Amino acid sequence: MTDNSLHKEELEAKRQLDEILKSSARIQSPEDQRLIQKAFELSLEAHKGVRRRSGELYIMHPLAVARIVADEIGLGAKGIAAALLHDVVEDTDYTLDDITTIFGEKIADIVDGLTKLEGAFDQTKSSQADNFRKLLLTMVDDVRVILIKLADRLHNMRTLDSMPDHKKYKISGETLFIYAPLAHRLGLYAIKSELEDLSLKHEHPAAYREVSEKLEKYCSQNDYVITRFSLPIIDRLEKEGYEFDIKGRPKSVFSIWSKMQKKNLPFEEIYDLLALRIVFKPKEGIPEKTQCWGIYSVITDIYRPKPDRLRDWVSVPKANGYEALHATFMGPDGKWVEIQIRSERMNEIAERGFAAHWKYKGQTDKESELDNWLKQIREVLENPDLDSLEFLDDFKLNLFSSEMMIFTPKGDVKVMPKGATALDLAFEIHTNIGYKCIGAKVNYKLVPLSHELKSGDQVEILTSEKQTPKYEWLNYVTTAKAKSRIKEAFKKERKMMIQKGEALLQEALNQKKLTINAKILKKLKAFYNLQLKDDLYYKIGKNAIRLDNLHRILSDKTSNKWVRYWRLSLNKNNNGGTPAQEKITPTATELVVSDEMGEDDYIVADCCNPIPGDDVVGYMDDNGKLILHLRKCAVAIRLMSSQGNRIVSANWESHKILSFLALINISGIDQIGIVSKITKVISDDQNVNMRSIHFDSHDGIFEGTIYLYIHNTEDLNNLIFNIARIKGVHNVTRQERIKSGVAG
Repeated sequence: MTDNSLHKEELEAKRQLDEILKSSARIQSPEDQRLIQKAFELSLEAHKGVRRRSGELYIMHPLAVARIVADEIGLGAKGIAAALLHDVVEDTDYTLDDITTIFGEKIADIVDGLTKLEGAFDQTKSSQADNFRKLLLTMVDDVRVILIKLADRLHNMRTLDSMPDHKKYKISGETLFIYAPLAHRLGLYAIKSELEDLSLKHEHPAAYREVSEKLEKYCSQNDYVITRFSLPIIDRLEKEGYEFDIKGRPKSVFSIWSKMQKKNLPFEEIYDLLALRIVFKPKEGIPEKTQCWGIYSVITDIYRPKPDRLRDWVSVPKANGYEALHATFMGPDGKWVEIQIRSERMNEIAERGFAAHWKYKGQTDKESELDNWLKQIREVLENPDLDSLEFLDDFKLNLFSSEMMIFTPKGDVKVMPKGATALDLAFEIHTNIGYKCIGAKVNYKLVPLSHELKSGDQVEILTSEKQTPKYEWLNYVTTAKAKSRIKEAFKKERKMMIQKGEALLQEALNQKKLTINAKILKKLKAFYNLQLKDDLYYKIGKNAIRLDNLHRILSDKTSNKWVRYWRLSLNKNNNGGTPAQEKITPTATELVVSDEMGEDDYIVADCCNPIPGDDVVGYMDDNGKLILHLRKCAVAIRLMSSQGNRIVSANWESHKILSFLALINISGIDQIGIVSKITKVISDDQNVNMRSIHFDSHDGIFEGTIYLYIHNTEDLNNLIFNIARIKGVHNVTRQERIKSGVAG
């Protein structure tokens, strides 16, 4: 690299800084400009000579993050300066004290929140979960920390192509599990959608490409429908004196793919792909809500609405402040078209989320809902005994996308996550009410603690002074607040049981002239499928685990072939850095699972039941066992997000020796002999064995499930194709989640 080309790159960096200074609406004073300029110069000097994996100067990454923070989120000068400095303490010789001295305590606090925890990766814990917990500790005091972190994650996702596959899976899984829902919870819909789309692009490139191409083709083919649909609306709204902007809003690739997966539908059967957004300038003296309904009324004069698709978030906004009126109308040529109606203020809040509230402070009190959420996070964080992985799961519960409104006997509204129970509501009102709860009256009917609430329910919580918390209540609640409060009540008892369990285990080992050590704990945790040694001790102390078979568990020898692979991969790639600045090192080759390996060399995850030929990832457990998951499996995504360093890139080659259990669902028009035709197709296939079959018929329609032993996806797809060709068969799909113990 010549001095001349380096000089050109630095000039380009300075040009980009000038663009940020000019484009940001919240940079007003010369003082703001000087602060950002100073942050840029320090960052440029600190990262001098360092390049990203892609080959560009490292300074381009903090600049890109600063631009997202300024243009797409809308933070001010301090937020932009912190974005420029976000990697300085972690990656260079500058300390937090240096940042405090030069830029002041507030910016230093934000940078500290964005700096990862130090120390080596502990295989028994999750450094990712620890880092995230630290991030949130700072976030509850200054939400700009998480907004900058989201911008950092968005740029890393945009530039993920230069990373090896197993890193892509780890980062994409983490993004989908935590960061996309977090962006949604903070109202950053544009960023949330892009994070989801990029995660899909890197985890399932073929699926992303297929849906993208079909969506592009669909939009171009139906562009005339949107145009014909829009023209009468534009004409009427102009006559009514509205100032507005109307444009098409394509559905995100990820949302289409998710719906296809959840409902087992092909792309062609996703019906709400066409959408419009109307953003209007409010008329003075008329409430925005009234104007939203006025526009809706105008459209109903032209097109017929679909009653069950009306979503009113102007009367009762979402907990993250989102306001809009969504409605679906029957358009030309029998096509359903969704319309979103928003004011300019509502639109800015929808795009920029929490940051946009500052602009409208005083006009709306929607910040209070977000403040309540931050307060709940603070309460969860205040529990020092909560393990980091456990915390990550509890926090995820608070990132609900579906909300419901629950009414108290006095008519007050409580916003709760979908699926919340009466006991969740009791803890939401007050911890002591939760502890004393014995039941509830829902719409004046008596229900148990575990009763799942529905939006619009009026709920009265019933209490008794004699009631005490029960540990099994953890099975009745879904919110993080309720879970943490119940665990807190049992903290003392749990501590005593852990001590008792440790003593019992040591006593049993003494008889074999052994002492407790890491190797023994690993084997026991793996055998009982536990993550933490305290969970093991607790179960022993409660007599939930007996030690009669201790000799057999400890003498079980497992292959360490995968452990060697995993450690090689970990050593080569885990240098503790962020994806943006990792050193370029050789990476381990993709792990190939083939016919040569026996059943003892790997485990097929029963949460998603992959078969050879599926798109899989491997997870290395504490005992050196390789567990194969479908890459899109929810459990695999959770593992990528919390224990990404245990994920290995895997390719499960087509098998012809071993057979694996698969389940297919069939439906169609009932007619004489249809079942025998289906079973004949299966019997004629030399590569498939039928395990069990079940069919039901009602109102001229049949539905059936067939359990099969299959070698690989190719054989299964061929069978599905042949069954689908039978006259009367309407739908044949594979079901990936198989209930344990079925057809065994």
